[in-house]
Amino acid sequence: MDEETVITNPEELYPNEAFKEMVEAGIFYGRKKSKTNPKMKPFILTNRNGIEIVDLEKTTESLERAMAFIEERVAKGGLVLFAATQPAAMAIRPLADEFGFPVVTSRWLGGTLTNFSIISRRINHFMKLKSDWAANAFEKYTKKERVVIEKDIARLTETMSGLETLVSRPDILIVIDSNMHLTAVREARVLHIPIVGFVNTDSDPSLIDYPIVGNNKAKMSIEWFLGKTREAIKKGKAKQGAFAAAAAAAAEEAAKVRARAEVKPEVRDEAKK
Repeated sequence: MDEETVITNPEELYPNEAFKEMVEAGIFYGRKKSKTNPKMKPFILTNRNGIEIVDLEKTTESLERAMAFIEERVAKGGLVLFAATQPAAMAIRPLADEFGFPVVTSRWLGGTLTNFSIISRRINHFMKLKSDWAANAFEKYTKKERVVIEKDIARLTETMSGLETLVSRPDILIVIDSNMHLTAVREARVLHIPIVGFVNTDSDPSLIDYPIVGNNKAKMSIEWFLGKTREAIKKGKAKQGAFAAAAAAAAEEAAKVRARAEVKPEVRDEAKK
């Protein structure tokens, strides 16, 4: 961001102490007015030096809804898929690894969601190749054949690395910058997979179920969003045991109700005597 677009006194725009963390992370920076999507008007506070200024109150409200949703889905055992391929968002990889969730950090493969069966087979093939290579299973092959296999592993690593834990279609897709990941967003929408997106003012918020509007170009801003996401996932993980126990109890009670309903009329009559 060049000097002429920097807001020197953001405290004038956001005197509320509650927004201090977001101001320090630069969340309030939108895109140029000429690039702003008309549907983003409700999320914009004002314009300074040709740059849209995000309404942090709206961002806070959206964030709370999105994080509550993530926490709830994770608590129920939901699988989260992350997508962020920009260099400033590389902190997303350790976040996904921490919780064992799949992540796309290089290039979204068309059909990752809509053609999941084929992608799943490719992932399994990639994992087997890596496993066999680590176990020296290709020692009996010729040098030329090993070179071909090694190149295949390198190629698959570039496109598949991070997807090893994508064992089923995800319950949530989390993207940073929906404009950069439109294919992922469209596939999720086709399959009615809820989307949480950290989007800027040049995006279409109607494509995202839970849009959090803010500066998604800066590393510090992205890490702020990922920090909030981590907290929500951690809370959800902590509740998984309780949800599982409640679900098991509900299933047991439902089974008892079905069993009582299936008792033959003559048995019920005999029991009354």
